[in-house]
Amino acid sequence: MITSINPATGAEVVHFEPHNDAVIESALQAAAAAQRSWRQESVSERVKLLTAMARVLRSGKARYAALVTEEMGKPIVESEGEIEKCAWNCDFYADHASNYLADEPVASNASESSVVFDPLGVVLAIMPWNYPFWQFFRFAAPAFAAGNGAILKHANNVPRCAMAIAEIMEQAGCPRGLFATLLIEPSKVASIIADERIAAVTLTGSTEVGAIVAAQAGKALKKQVLELGGSDPFIVLADADLKEAAAIAVKARYINVGQSCVNAKRFIIEESIADEFVGLFCAEVANLKLGDPNNRDTNIGPMARENLRDGLHRQVEMTVAAGATLRLGGKPPEGQGYYYPPTVLDHVTRSMTAFREETFGPVAAIIRAKDADEAIELANDTEFGLGAALWTRDLESARKLARRIDAGAVFINGMVASDPRYPFGGIKRSGYGRELGVYGIREFVNIKTVWVGPAKAPPTTSPRE
Repeated sequence: MITSINPATGAEVVHFEPHNDAVIESALQAAAAAQRSWRQESVSERVKLLTAMARVLRSGKARYAALVTEEMGKPIVESEGEIEKCAWNCDFYADHASNYLADEPVASNASESSVVFDPLGVVLAIMPWNYPFWQFFRFAAPAFAAGNGAILKHANNVPRCAMAIAEIMEQAGCPRGLFATLLIEPSKVASIIADERIAAVTLTGSTEVGAIVAAQAGKALKKQVLELGGSDPFIVLADADLKEAAAIAVKARYINVGQSCVNAKRFIIEESIADEFVGLFCAEVANLKLGDPNNRDTNIGPMARENLRDGLHRQVEMTVAAGATLRLGGKPPEGQGYYYPPTVLDHVTRSMTAFREETFGPVAAIIRAKDADEAIELANDTEFGLGAALWTRDLESARKLARRIDAGAVFINGMVASDPRYPFGGIKRSGYGRELGVYGIREFVNIKTVWVGPAKAPPTTSPRE
């Protein structure tokens, strides 16, 4: 059974019977057939679908945002921002796909050759609950523009969001069969990956699930893009603007109730200014409002699931038991819903749980470094490598330090965020492949060399003569 539970109350909203094998077979067959036709369309025709997707998203923003808030607890203002960002991404690729996918001539004395970008086929998209619309549309817009089809297997705690995505695609005029949402249990995924009608797989989720899907796709020799966990460092050096850094740090940690792979999680502060930064940071955190996610002044809603809250609390207790200082929060409130207060742990060291594990919720770990070199070393002392932030007024030094940080993105004097204009993804156990930007649209294409030799004139006489 696939169940939608309101995390603000813990009450079941609705449940669904999973799709059976006949529905799965029908979806795969239809997608393969539709994609064979879709790939023949010009890019300029394909991007009309993206423009329509953006229009439908914006016209239904209030309803779609309410679904996000009810199914996974995101504060309503942030849910509205998520829907708008999806529309922006669709518009971005509608504007840029033709250039990104244009044939590239290759200079050669012997030929008039080029590199062309052909679609791979139908992509299985395994998507998470924390950004239930954004994670799909950031993949889907470039994938459809490139000529691919898609099958969505969404997280099972956001089934109504998954169904709303199917509704959006239908209202936008998506060719029949080119896209389908499947409400299925995880046990069905392996056979879908192995199916010859699936050409590639994209997954956003935990590192543990990513390893399983990578093994399944690898066995079938199918392309994968994996965006997995993260324990992003937020490095503040002694010459940084501390007031601004602290304000942005709070947003970087607590947006989406701290449930994002690219939330800042480990705050690595140069020792000489650490006490001042912690004071500024805690003062900002104390102003955050925990409560009903439908209230427009709420900053911290419930966590998405009860087991996630319980796991986070275990991490906090273990870190405090190991010697960290609990500055704020650290105790689940009484009453209904899966709430956890914004929490600050100070004097965290590299052996502690909050340093070594990803803390997927509203908990900040403060780590103190003696200088910039130790800060970089601490930042890299993790199995993850998704994003990183670096705060300093010395921009020349910052650019050099950024090259030493093991991450898919480094934001200098800013907050790590995904943006349609820039490639997004990680290294190490944060995954591989890229989404967004020109590199994202080229993940699910065949980068094909077309070599053209000189044309020869036809013979003037037949071979017999």
